[in-house]
Amino acid sequence: MGILSVLDREHTVAPPGYSRWLIPPAALAVHLCIGQAYATSVYKTSLIKHFDTSQTRIGVIFSIAIVMLGLSAALGGTWVERNGPRKAMFTSACFWASGFLVGALGIGTGQLWLVYLGYGVIGGIGLGIGYISPVSTLIKWFPDRPGLATGMAIMGFGGGALVASPLSRQLLGLYDDKYDPDVSTSLAGGHALVLLFLTLGIGYFLVMMFGVVNIRVPAEGWKPAGFDPATVRSKSLVTTANVSAANAIKTPQFWLLWVVLLCNVTAGIGILEQASPMIQDFFRGASGKSTVAVAAASGFVGLLSIFNMAGRFAWSSTSDLIGRKPIYATYLGVGMVLYALLATIGHNNTAIFVLLAAFIISFYGGGFATVPAYLRDLFGGYQVGAIHGRLLTAWSVAGVAGPLIVNGFLDREGKPGTLTASAYRPALFTMVGVLAVGFIANLLIRPVAERFHEKTTEAAAEGAAK
Repeated sequence: MGILSVLDREHTVAPPGYSRWLIPPAALAVHLCIGQAYATSVYKTSLIKHFDTSQTRIGVIFSIAIVMLGLSAALGGTWVERNGPRKAMFTSACFWASGFLVGALGIGTGQLWLVYLGYGVIGGIGLGIGYISPVSTLIKWFPDRPGLATGMAIMGFGGGALVASPLSRQLLGLYDDKYDPDVSTSLAGGHALVLLFLTLGIGYFLVMMFGVVNIRVPAEGWKPAGFDPATVRSKSLVTTANVSAANAIKTPQFWLLWVVLLCNVTAGIGILEQASPMIQDFFRGASGKSTVAVAAASGFVGLLSIFNMAGRFAWSSTSDLIGRKPIYATYLGVGMVLYALLATIGHNNTAIFVLLAAFIISFYGGGFATVPAYLRDLFGGYQVGAIHGRLLTAWSVAGVAGPLIVNGFLDREGKPGTLTASAYRPALFTMVGVLAVGFIANLLIRPVAERFHEKTTEAAAEGAAK
């Protein structure tokens, strides 16, 4: 117990003069690791072959993980606020690594339900706790630029596939002599998949420990030099009051923002989960052979990861200047146009396809990074981490809805490796409608009524200490 006491919040308070710019790297260490979830499409087809099952059943692994992300973030949000980021990050690392190990056991024994339990349930808990663990801390360190702060951390989650995608291909090639990372028809065997999961689980745990060791929380009453909290009053929708997590879920603003996040994520997550085979299918000729090689498809996954990551930083930083509501109107409104273009002309040219998909994913990533700052604007900083955790249940629903929409249409159209661009059009046009719903919900968001505010600043501080 003595050793574990270093994880307690009181042992993570930063000393005087501590630079707040040391906090984002600690947060990135966790988010880059759990962002591996976005690289599952690289070995998805190998899993389908190994378990001799459908795209939908393998896609369920990813969906379970996202469901558990939302549930664990919602249920554990208050616990994270109370215990601090160091203990939360350590807990996340333990669950995330264990998920890979149990998943490896499921692959090795041919038991798909163990992969559901490992990567899906156990790993998903690690995803949720790890995702929210640094967010509240970063907002406290950067009250003057909350969009920039959350963008710096959450861009790591979007960039996780940038590392995991090529790393996974090379590891599979190392562990399976018959697997060629550059050949589209090459599939990894079960033994290689087991070793891949074991390697990732151990490696990610060690990297996440860097974040655990280096994370700090600001001392009570700390604020950046020259920052005047009163300046936020001049900004639209930004409050200087505080709303508790219990009261936040009683407001229409919370549920409107829940719908906004649900729609933005549902539209983007279906593409991410299917990214590697999707670009190959869009450019499959009459002979049945795709003009896009598997290495190029994996490169496409990496490119999407770059835009996902860059969008989280660039768009969320932009929201500090133009406001959260206008930036979400951009994500959703322009997103509708881009999805319609992808469905109608995306198959004509590879460059056009890549450009459209890249901007769609940048909006998807930007939506994730901006939402904590949107919550800070609407509900104050009192329990923003716990409120954020509850809001992420929208991600849980989207994690099921997005892949099911895409995989459902694709399973009706044919088998993997035989599909073409036309198979994707019904799903893409469905996403246009989904984004329209989110666009309307964002327009309806107004400031939170005073009856939901904490009565005094002292009361809020007292509640935060409990």
